[in-house]
Amino acid sequence: MTEQDAKDWLQTQFSVSRETWGRLEAYVAILLEEMEQQNLIAESTRPHIWARHIVDSAQLIPLASTAEDGLWIDLGSGAGLPGIVVAILTDRPVQMVESRRKRIDFLNRLVTELGLDRATVSGGRVETVPTTQAAVISARAYAPLPRLFESALHLSSKKTTWVLPKGRNAQNELEEATRTWQGVFHVERSVTDADSAIIVAHAVKSDRRKAQG
Repeated sequence: MTEQDAKDWLQTQFSVSRETWGRLEAYVAILLEEMEQQNLIAESTRPHIWARHIVDSAQLIPLASTAEDGLWIDLGSGAGLPGIVVAILTDRPVQMVESRRKRIDFLNRLVTELGLDRATVSGGRVETVPTTQAAVISARAYAPLPRLFESALHLSSKKTTWVLPKGRNAQNELEEATRTWQGVFHVERSVTDADSAIIVAHAVKSDRRKAQG
């Protein structure tokens, strides 16, 4: 996917308004500027930022189209991927969870400068975020699937939709997770990388019998 392909995909999927384009472009500019201060994305992906990061994040939104209205929680938001992209492209309230101080500050800067009134940043570990019931939970490069579920289960209900990019190891991670976790799982191919995949999950719960066995 070229950079122009990425922008065309966004326009087709979301009918992006001029104001929203402005926010996306401002986000990309701030992200690249901040790269001089901290390593937020791989240096090799700079020339492909729209495909490798913006569309790679935005593709999660259609996969959560059947989720209930309500809060989208993004775990380990880091550079704001996908949390900031979701906040720009949707009307959902978005809560980004991040434990690293410099990245917390960066995310708060983005929320302020981009005028994302429905977005908030929770500083600290995922396990310490107060119990809630998210409509959607996302996590990009956060943790292996079993540990991800363990740390974030208190933020979910049986109705929560999980959208979890897992690269080329998605199927292996899913097989490992289903040894101790139950749910309705399926794997979607990434639109930005034919070899990568996204795990979509519902009704996730611990299978204590397997865990004890």
